Amino acid sequence: MELFKEAVPKLARVAVLYVPGVPVSVHEAKEVLPAVARALGLTLLLWEVRAADDFERIFATLTKQRPDGIYVPGGGPLFFANENRIAAFALKSRLPSMFINRETIDAGGLMYYGADLSDSYKRVAYYVDKILKGAKPGDLPIEQPPKFELVINLKTAKDRGYHSPEGAGESE
Repeated sequence: MELFKEAVPKLARVAVLYVPGVPVSVHEAKEVLPAVARALGLTLLLWEVRAADDFERIFATLTKQRPDGIYVPGGGPLFFANENRIAAFALKSRLPSMFINRETIDAGGLMYYGADLSDSYKRVAYYVDKILKGAKPGDLPIEQPPKFELVINLKTAKDRGYHSPEGAGESE
């Protein structure tokens, strides 16, 4: 959220979409983000998305409310199946958007910040190898992702007049 605020300095009211049936989505929307938003002086507008049919109603309301940006945390299969739809709405509505799914940036989303998945997949292969050689999964250490990436869609950023936070990777 701090990177989002840096890229979009006028950010004050942020719509947050979350899926109530996905615990990580609820935790981020109701516990993690409110503390971060307070520290940054942001107001969050929380929107529950229970089914694909909810998007049209939410998009219509957001068009009237005009938040300064939209943040889309992990929402499981529902968000994954509708990521292009969400990015298209943000683009059409001229809303800066931040996602935790890198592929959404290719669909027109403004920015992504998260674990470097290619690096994480290599670590998965390491763990599978250990397990296949007899290691007990419970005996293997839990790891944090060692690498993260920030990706900015330059076309979306230039079209909207935003600037990239220093050191950001860029995607055309």
